[in-house]
Amino acid sequence: MLIPIPDVLTQDEVREFREALDASQWVDGKVTAGYQSAQVKNNMQMPENHPVAVEIGQRILQALQNNPVFVAAALPKKIFPPLFNKYAGGHSFGNHVDNSIRRINATGEHIRTDLSMTLFLSQPDEYEGGELVVEDTYGSHSVKLPAGHAILYPSTSLHHVRPVTRGARVSSFFWMQSMVRDDVKRNLLLTLDVSIQKLTQDVPNHSSLVDLTGVYHNLLRQWAEI
Repeated sequence: MLIPIPDVLTQDEVREFREALDASQWVDGKVTAGYQSAQVKNNMQMPENHPVAVEIGQRILQALQNNPVFVAAALPKKIFPPLFNKYAGGHSFGNHVDNSIRRINATGEHIRTDLSMTLFLSQPDEYEGGELVVEDTYGSHSVKLPAGHAILYPSTSLHHVRPVTRGARVSSFFWMQSMVRDDVKRNLLLTLDVSIQKLTQDVPNHSSLVDLTGVYHNLLRQWAEI
Protein backbone atom coordinates (compact mmCIF):
# COMPACT_ATOMS: atom_id res chain seq x y z
CA MET A 1 0.00 0.00 0.00
CA LEU A 2 1.35 3.42 -0.99
CA ILE A 3 0.65 6.19 1.50
CA PRO A 4 1.24 9.87 0.64
CA ILE A 5 2.59 11.94 3.54
CA PRO A 6 1.79 15.59 2.73
CA ASP A 7 3.60 18.65 4.07
CA VAL A 8 6.52 16.91 5.76
CA LEU A 9 8.50 20.12 5.11
CA THR A 10 7.41 23.71 4.69
CA GLN A 11 8.29 25.49 1.46
CA ASP A 12 10.79 27.64 3.37
CA GLU A 13 12.51 24.47 4.57
CA VAL A 14 12.52 23.05 1.04
CA ARG A 15 14.22 26.20 -0.30
CA GLU A 16 16.76 26.21 2.53
CA PHE A 17 17.61 22.54 2.09
CA ARG A 18 17.89 22.83 -1.68
CA GLU A 19 20.29 25.78 -1.46
CA ALA A 20 22.54 23.80 0.88
CA LEU A 21 22.36 20.62 -1.19
CA ASP A 22 22.86 22.37 -4.54
CA ALA A 23 26.02 24.02 -3.19
CA SER A 24 27.48 20.69 -2.03
CA GLN A 25 29.49 18.04 -3.85
CA TRP A 26 27.73 14.89 -5.07
CA VAL A 27 29.17 11.42 -5.77
CA ASP A 28 28.13 8.35 -7.76
CA GLY A 29 24.89 6.93 -6.34
CA LYS A 30 26.17 3.35 -6.52
CA VAL A 31 27.93 3.87 -3.16
CA THR A 32 24.83 2.67 -1.27
CA ALA A 33 23.53 0.11 -3.78
CA GLY A 34 23.61 -3.62 -3.29
CA TYR A 35 25.08 -5.90 -5.97
CA GLN A 36 21.87 -6.24 -7.98
CA SER A 37 20.79 -2.62 -7.56
CA ALA A 38 24.18 -1.34 -8.66
CA GLN A 39 23.60 -2.87 -12.08
CA VAL A 40 20.59 -0.60 -12.72
CA LYS A 41 21.34 2.48 -10.60
CA ASN A 42 22.46 5.63 -12.41
CA ASN A 43 22.25 8.81 -10.32
CA MET A 44 24.19 11.09 -7.99
CA GLN A 45 24.16 11.00 -4.22
CA MET A 46 25.35 13.05 -1.26
CA PRO A 47 28.00 11.21 0.80
CA GLU A 48 26.30 9.66 3.82
CA ASN A 49 28.57 11.41 6.34
CA HIS A 50 28.60 14.82 4.63
CA PRO A 51 27.85 17.52 7.27
CA VAL A 52 25.10 19.06 5.13
CA ALA A 53 23.41 15.68 4.63
CA VAL A 54 23.66 14.85 8.33
CA GLU A 55 22.18 18.17 9.45
CA ILE A 56 19.32 18.18 6.96
CA GLY A 57 18.64 14.51 7.69
CA GLN A 58 18.26 15.25 11.40
CA ARG A 59 15.81 18.05 10.66
CA ILE A 60 13.77 15.75 8.41
CA LEU A 61 13.57 13.17 11.19
CA GLN A 62 12.39 15.86 13.62
CA ALA A 63 9.70 16.90 11.15
CA LEU A 64 8.55 13.29 10.76
CA GLN A 65 8.26 12.82 14.51
CA ASN A 66 5.75 15.69 14.52
CA ASN A 67 3.79 14.39 11.52
CA PRO A 68 0.76 12.39 12.77
CA VAL A 69 0.06 10.83 9.36
CA PHE A 70 3.59 9.41 9.18
CA VAL A 71 3.58 8.13 12.76
CA ALA A 72 0.20 6.43 12.30
CA ALA A 73 1.15 4.87 8.96
CA ALA A 74 4.70 3.75 9.73
CA LEU A 75 4.60 3.02 13.48
CA PRO A 76 8.37 3.52 13.32
CA LYS A 77 10.76 1.70 15.62
CA LYS A 78 14.04 2.61 13.88
CA ILE A 79 14.71 5.00 10.99
CA PHE A 80 17.76 4.94 8.76
CA PRO A 81 19.33 8.43 8.59
CA PRO A 82 17.97 10.16 5.45
CA LEU A 83 20.10 10.04 2.30
CA PHE A 84 19.89 12.39 -0.69
CA ASN A 85 20.01 11.73 -4.43
CA LYS A 86 19.85 13.68 -7.66
CA TYR A 87 18.70 12.56 -11.12
CA ALA A 88 19.58 14.69 -14.16
CA GLY A 89 20.73 14.30 -17.75
CA GLY A 90 19.02 10.97 -18.35
CA HIS A 91 19.73 9.44 -14.94
CA SER A 92 17.39 6.62 -13.91
CA PHE A 93 17.13 3.66 -11.54
CA GLY A 94 15.91 0.38 -13.00
CA ASN A 95 13.62 -2.17 -11.36
CA HIS A 96 14.88 -3.34 -7.98
CA VAL A 97 13.85 -4.31 -4.46
CA ASP A 98 15.52 -2.54 -1.55
CA ASN A 99 18.00 -4.46 0.60
CA SER A 100 16.30 -6.24 3.50
CA ILE A 101 18.86 -5.17 6.12
CA ARG A 102 20.70 -1.85 6.30
CA ARG A 103 23.67 -0.95 8.51
CA ILE A 104 23.87 2.56 9.92
CA ASN A 105 27.54 3.40 9.45
CA ALA A 106 27.62 6.05 12.18
CA THR A 107 26.51 3.62 14.90
CA GLY A 108 27.04 0.13 13.47
CA GLU A 109 23.37 -0.62 14.19
CA HIS A 110 21.34 -2.70 11.74
CA ILE A 111 17.70 -2.13 10.82
CA ARG A 112 15.22 -4.32 8.97
CA THR A 113 13.75 -2.36 6.06
CA ASP A 114 9.99 -2.76 6.35
CA LEU A 115 9.13 0.57 4.72
CA SER A 116 10.79 2.86 2.20
CA MET A 117 10.20 6.59 1.84
CA THR A 118 10.96 9.17 -0.83
CA LEU A 119 10.70 12.83 0.18
CA PHE A 120 10.57 15.08 -2.87
CA LEU A 121 12.74 18.24 -2.80
CA SER A 122 12.10 19.36 -6.41
CA GLN A 123 8.81 20.75 -7.66
CA PRO A 124 7.21 18.61 -10.41
CA ASP A 125 7.64 21.37 -13.02
CA GLU A 126 11.40 21.58 -12.37
CA TYR A 127 12.04 18.34 -14.26
CA GLU A 128 10.58 15.95 -16.81
CA GLY A 129 10.44 12.23 -16.14
CA GLY A 130 11.78 11.02 -12.81
CA GLU A 131 8.54 9.41 -11.64
CA LEU A 132 8.87 6.80 -8.92
CA VAL A 133 6.99 3.72 -10.15
CA VAL A 134 6.02 1.19 -7.49
CA GLU A 135 4.48 -2.18 -8.32
CA ASP A 136 2.16 -4.04 -5.99
CA THR A 137 -0.69 -6.55 -6.22
CA TYR A 138 -2.93 -3.85 -7.69
CA GLY A 139 -0.57 -2.88 -10.53
CA SER A 140 1.98 -0.12 -11.15
CA HIS A 141 1.67 3.27 -9.46
CA SER A 142 3.50 6.34 -10.76
CA VAL A 143 4.41 8.95 -8.12
CA LYS A 144 5.60 12.52 -8.64
CA LEU A 145 4.72 14.74 -5.69
CA PRO A 146 5.20 18.43 -4.83
CA ALA A 147 8.38 19.39 -3.00
CA GLY A 148 8.04 18.80 0.73
CA HIS A 149 5.66 15.86 0.28
CA ALA A 150 6.65 12.20 0.69
CA ILE A 151 5.49 8.75 -0.34
CA LEU A 152 5.69 5.73 1.98
CA TYR A 153 5.61 2.19 0.57
CA PRO A 154 6.61 -1.38 1.55
CA SER A 155 10.31 -2.09 1.01
CA THR A 156 9.33 -5.45 -0.47
CA SER A 157 7.87 -3.64 -3.51
CA LEU A 158 9.52 -3.81 -6.91
CA HIS A 159 10.10 -0.20 -7.98
CA HIS A 160 12.09 2.05 -10.32
CA VAL A 161 12.70 5.70 -11.22
CA ARG A 162 12.06 6.77 -14.81
CA PRO A 163 14.79 8.70 -16.68
CA VAL A 164 14.97 12.43 -16.01
CA THR A 165 15.11 14.11 -19.42
CA ARG A 166 15.04 17.76 -18.32
CA GLY A 167 16.08 19.57 -15.15
CA ALA A 168 16.99 17.80 -11.93
CA ARG A 169 15.02 15.64 -9.50
CA VAL A 170 16.38 16.02 -5.98
CA SER A 171 14.98 13.98 -3.13
CA SER A 172 15.67 12.36 0.20
CA PHE A 173 15.23 8.63 0.59
CA PHE A 174 15.48 6.29 3.54
CA TRP A 175 14.07 3.21 5.23
CA MET A 176 12.51 2.30 8.52
CA GLN A 177 11.82 -0.69 10.71
CA SER A 178 8.25 -0.66 11.94
CA MET A 179 6.98 -1.88 15.29
CA VAL A 180 4.55 -3.93 13.16
CA ARG A 181 6.51 -5.65 10.42
CA ASP A 182 3.54 -7.15 8.54
CA ASP A 183 2.17 -4.76 5.91
CA VAL A 184 -1.39 -6.12 6.10
CA LYS A 185 -1.56 -5.76 9.88
CA ARG A 186 -0.01 -2.29 9.74
CA ASN A 187 -2.58 -1.14 7.16
CA LEU A 188 -5.45 -2.54 9.24
CA LEU A 189 -4.21 -0.53 12.21
CA LEU A 190 -3.95 2.59 10.06
CA THR A 191 -7.49 2.17 8.72
CA LEU A 192 -8.81 1.69 12.25
CA ASP A 193 -6.85 4.69 13.54
CA VAL A 194 -8.12 6.97 10.77
CA SER A 195 -11.69 5.78 11.32
CA ILE A 196 -11.46 6.53 15.04
CA GLN A 197 -10.15 10.02 14.29
CA LYS A 198 -12.99 10.70 11.83
CA LEU A 199 -15.60 9.43 14.26
CA THR A 200 -14.10 11.59 17.01
CA GLN A 201 -14.40 14.62 14.78
CA ASP A 202 -17.89 13.88 13.44
CA VAL A 203 -19.50 12.49 16.62
CA PRO A 204 -17.22 13.45 19.54
CA ASN A 205 -19.22 11.65 22.22
CA HIS A 206 -20.08 8.51 20.27
CA SER A 207 -20.39 5.55 22.62
CA SER A 208 -18.27 3.29 20.38
CA LEU A 209 -15.14 5.44 20.58
CA VAL A 210 -13.84 3.86 23.77
CA ASP A 211 -14.42 0.34 22.44
CA LEU A 212 -12.79 1.07 19.07
CA THR A 213 -9.81 2.72 20.72
CA GLY A 214 -9.46 -0.30 22.95
CA VAL A 215 -9.53 -2.63 19.93
CA TYR A 216 -6.80 -0.57 18.25
CA HIS A 217 -4.48 -0.68 21.25
CA ASN A 218 -5.13 -4.33 21.98
CA LEU A 219 -4.27 -5.24 18.37
CA LEU A 220 -1.15 -3.09 18.55
CA ARG A 221 -0.24 -4.80 21.83
CA GLN A 222 -0.58 -8.20 20.11
CA TRP A 223 1.39 -7.31 16.98
CA ALA A 224 4.04 -4.81 18.03
CA GLU A 225 7.72 -5.74 18.38
CA ILE A 226 9.49 -3.38 20.76
